[in-house]
Amino acid sequence: MDEGGVHQRRTSDAKGGETPELHPAALEDILDSESDYFSPPGSPSTRPRLSRNSFSYQDDWETFPPLDQLTVFDLLDNLSLSQRLERLQRSLNSQREKVKKQQEKLRSTSKNARDRVVGEWKRRVPTADEQLEKYRRRMKTGVERLSQRWNAAAAVTLREKISFIAGVLNIFISGYLLGSFPEYFYIWFSAQLAYFMPIRFYRYHAIGYHYFLADLCYFVNVLCMLSIWAFPQSKRLFISTFCLTFGNNAVAIAMWRNSMVFHSMDKVVSLFIHIMPPVTLHCLVHLTSLDVLKERFPAIYDIKTSEPGSPEHFGLFSMMIWATVPYMIWQMSYHLFITVRRADKIAAGRPTSFTWLRKSYAKAWIGRLVLSLPESLQAPAFMMIQYLYALLTMIPCPIWLWSRWASGIFITGLFILSIHNGATYYIDVFGKRFQKELEQLKKEVAQWQSSPEGAMAPITPGMAAAAAHPDGKQSDYTSAKGSHDNANIEKIPLLDSTGVSTAIEGGTRK
Repeated sequence: MDEGGVHQRRTSDAKGGETPELHPAALEDILDSESDYFSPPGSPSTRPRLSRNSFSYQDDWETFPPLDQLTVFDLLDNLSLSQRLERLQRSLNSQREKVKKQQEKLRSTSKNARDRVVGEWKRRVPTADEQLEKYRRRMKTGVERLSQRWNAAAAVTLREKISFIAGVLNIFISGYLLGSFPEYFYIWFSAQLAYFMPIRFYRYHAIGYHYFLADLCYFVNVLCMLSIWAFPQSKRLFISTFCLTFGNNAVAIAMWRNSMVFHSMDKVVSLFIHIMPPVTLHCLVHLTSLDVLKERFPAIYDIKTSEPGSPEHFGLFSMMIWATVPYMIWQMSYHLFITVRRADKIAAGRPTSFTWLRKSYAKAWIGRLVLSLPESLQAPAFMMIQYLYALLTMIPCPIWLWSRWASGIFITGLFILSIHNGATYYIDVFGKRFQKELEQLKKEVAQWQSSPEGAMAPITPGMAAAAAHPDGKQSDYTSAKGSHDNANIEKIPLLDSTGVSTAIEGGTRK
């Protein structure tokens, strides 16, 4: 078929309004035609063999399939090329936006990380002014705390001052009455008891210690008041009071470590209720004339003037028997009204003498023995041990009753023991407390100097002058210690030397 026939067929198909279709026969006619229209320019009618080793413009055609392999699908793919390119362009734009967002996020994260690192660095490495201010604050706080301990004597309250004055005057007046008017000493004792007991009840009730007011020592003071003012003619009541006063109540000064600390109202009252009853009975039995006793205290007069073997002449066994009666009344009442009826409050933490002794003697053999018993038997075991202890302290009571000098020596020993306990409190407690505060300050200063912040802290002028005396020598304390910590501490100046020295000097002067 020639080219004219092919052209006429295409024209007739177009005029007929139908889309031309490529039939296999037509494709074979087209491929077999020798028309130059379907051949590459400058080539003969026959198709040349393409070679990959040639580098002519004909290489551009190698990306397309050969014409003998061209199908309808290839043509349709060429028609949708623009859409594919558009989708490719949109995909590229989307990827470009994602990359931009990732870059912005990376820049923001790096900036935030850099800011955090810089902030942390600034926080850990403060400026010189900040280091100096922090150094000043720490030093000032430590010096103020030490100064407060140093000036504790000047910072006592008005109540403590009054207590100190009253304690000293009490010793002076009591000694004067013992030497000049012993027969009136019981009045002095009664007046003080009427003054101290309301104060003790108010203070103990305020701090939750009011269960201690039911202890035996307060009961003994009540017996003294009954024997002196209510029943002075009762010999059995007096003997019971005397045994419990010179026995359990007096020995409690050593057991409870009552101390003569004048500035503490609590310690003064505790010592008073233990030492004043035996002193009062000593004055009545040994320092009061028989005429006054016969008129005012007939029970004491009958006992002192009784013959051995008479019913009024009490021995050790009879004294223990009659002292057991009020003791059992107190013990049963205490167990019923405190241990049983207040068990829930005691379990909640309200202290009593039993709980205090159980904790204090928990490591001793007697404490381990009581605590090894069942819970229901611990209280009865404690009461039995306490009663045996009371009987043990009553054994020398006949000596205190019939011998004036033995009774005086015993009371003097109790008084010296209370003074020793007070001296121990003042020297050991106050002195060690102040020493601990000083050592704590030294450790804080040494730790501060050994830390990186302390090493970078600026050194103010006059540092050496603060560590040495005006004559250029070190202080005796520094020379005696000579340790590394003390050497570091001596290098630190007082930031407000004028104010601190004034405070300390003022406290010393006071």
